[in-house]
Amino acid sequence: MSNTPHELASDFPEHAERISRLRQNDAHFARLADAYHAINGAVHRAETDVEPVSDEHMQALRKKRMALKDEIYALLTAS
Repeated sequence: MSNTPHELASDFPEHAERISRLRQNDAHFARLADAYHAINGAVHRAETDVEPVSDEHMQALRKKRMALKDEIYALLTAS
């Protein structure tokens, strides 16, 4: 999965340095980023039919990914 879309650093390139710093220094952020990475990988595998899933499961995965991304973005943009 070397070219998985929706990786945090590519979706938020202006925050790439902050993402790296927060992953190292903020356990909560690191857990969110790890959860996002896992869900994002599952979505990518499902979308490419490596691990096919039902439409309902795909929708649930995408919603969870979006919720995690929203929470991560809020932390990235907090003062």
